Amino acid sequence: MKKVMVDAGHGPHTAGKRSPDGTLREFMFNEAVAIRLKKLLSTEGFTVFFSHDNTRDVTLSERITQANKLRVDAFVSIHANAYGTTWNDAHGIETYTCLRSSETSIKMAICVQQALFLRTGGRNRGVKKEDFAVLRETKMPAILVECGFMTNKKEASLLKTQSYQQKCAEAIYFGLLCSLK
Repeated sequence: MKKVMVDAGHGPHTAGKRSPDGTLREFMFNEAVAIRLKKLLSTEGFTVFFSHDNTRDVTLSERITQANKLRVDAFVSIHANAYGTTWNDAHGIETYTCLRSSETSIKMAICVQQALFLRTGGRNRGVKKEDFAVLRETKMPAILVECGFMTNKKEASLLKTQSYQQKCAEAIYFGLLCSLK
């Protein structure tokens, strides 16, 4: 039985992580997708842990320590992107691995990115590498997904809908099945 840590990136009180008009907090989207993803993975027999808490902002070090302590088989951090703090034309979906990622992390990122692109129809911004702490310091295959831009009016509207949240959860689920089974 595989164990997966699902991380609704940031927290409910993280400053600045919202759409320019304040109608969407990033954590609201991240958590909604995380809950849906947990349901899907659980029905497939995965054991799913959350690294976040909807009552407080969990630090990066707490998230990393928890994942490493539980020795999960995969770590997935869910996010909504932003470009600056005002409305703009940046749009699309991207998935990250760490700078020195394992083959499994790369495979997981490619599978999830492709599934997100196909399921949502969003612009494919590709798989990228970055030095994010949750990717660098976790000891298992890890990815971070950006499911759309909160600073793009069209995508911000999508991020608020249950149907788009479900599509993102399904895509991440299919991508994980592709890469972990």
